[in-house]
Amino acid sequence: MPHLIIEHSANLDIPVSQLVKAVHQGAEGTQLFDPSSIKTRAIAYSEYQLGGERQGFIHVQAHIISGRTLTQKQQLSDALLSALRLLIQDQQINLSVHPYDLDPEIYRKN
Repeated sequence: MPHLIIEHSANLDIPVSQLVKAVHQGAEGTQLFDPSSIKTRAIAYSEYQLGGERQGFIHVQAHIISGRTLTQKQQLSDALLSALRLLIQDQQINLSVHPYDLDPEIYRKN
């Protein structure tokens, strides 16, 4: 845990593999998780509509087991957003990150 789901516009000027690596390493850098438990994946959207002048978007959903403090969640959000900013540099891309709590009483995996 966590599950990092990167939703992004298909028109990015960076390889998706670099995006996945940057987000994954951003989560590792927080030292909030066992590195072997971090799972990162990306989903591209060819159809979307944005307000404003931005040309694309990257949104990271960070699904984590509940119990983390607000400070830890903020640390994760800040680390992931910083990783995205470093990656995209001056591109006109909307960036957002949102941690979500997974309830351990109902979350299942094998």
